[in-house]
Amino acid sequence: MVDISTDDATVLVVDDERDVADLYAFRLEEHYTVRTAYGGQEALDAFDGDVDVILLDRRMPGLTGDEVLQRVREADSDARVVMVTAIDPDVDIVDMDFDDYLCKPIGKETLLEAVEHQLTAREYGETVQELFRATSKVGVLEAEKSTEELEESAEYQDLTQRIEELRADQSDLIEQLDDFEAAFNAIDRAPKEPM
Repeated sequence: MVDISTDDATVLVVDDERDVADLYAFRLEEHYTVRTAYGGQEALDAFDGDVDVILLDRRMPGLTGDEVLQRVREADSDARVVMVTAIDPDVDIVDMDFDDYLCKPIGKETLLEAVEHQLTAREYGETVQELFRATSKVGVLEAEKSTEELEESAEYQDLTQRIEELRADQSDLIEQLDDFEAAFNAIDRAPKEPM
């Protein structure tokens, strides 16, 4: 069972499928203050400085999750954004400014762990947060793409090189965080759980 933080974090759940959004909200509201939005514009309307983590569906009619992500980042918010989607990731995710990427369906434990990891990650400096983001993207790509595809991807190669640079910059702290990072990567590589 995941160890849930006791801080009063606010999570914004965004999905145009009401049943999915409501299910995620139900799973989280025992531990966090939860806001629910059923579309991109509704998400922006519900978003403010009190939101700590956003669980954001990528494919929505009207304002897409990618567009919501861009506007949240333009707002200069420190909210952590987890893309939660049925879209198979491609190398285009390398340039996206999200903090984690989960592929549907997502079970309760994975959902709770993803939120908790984001709340933990925000406690560290920007370099470590960038390392967590990059490691998450590599984990997603490695789970979804063949070795040959990854070897041919300049974006993937650049990202792995960046991870090595970040690790070198933060080697002492990274040694302390090895267990956390292993757990963080395990979420991305875990078998998909039934909803």
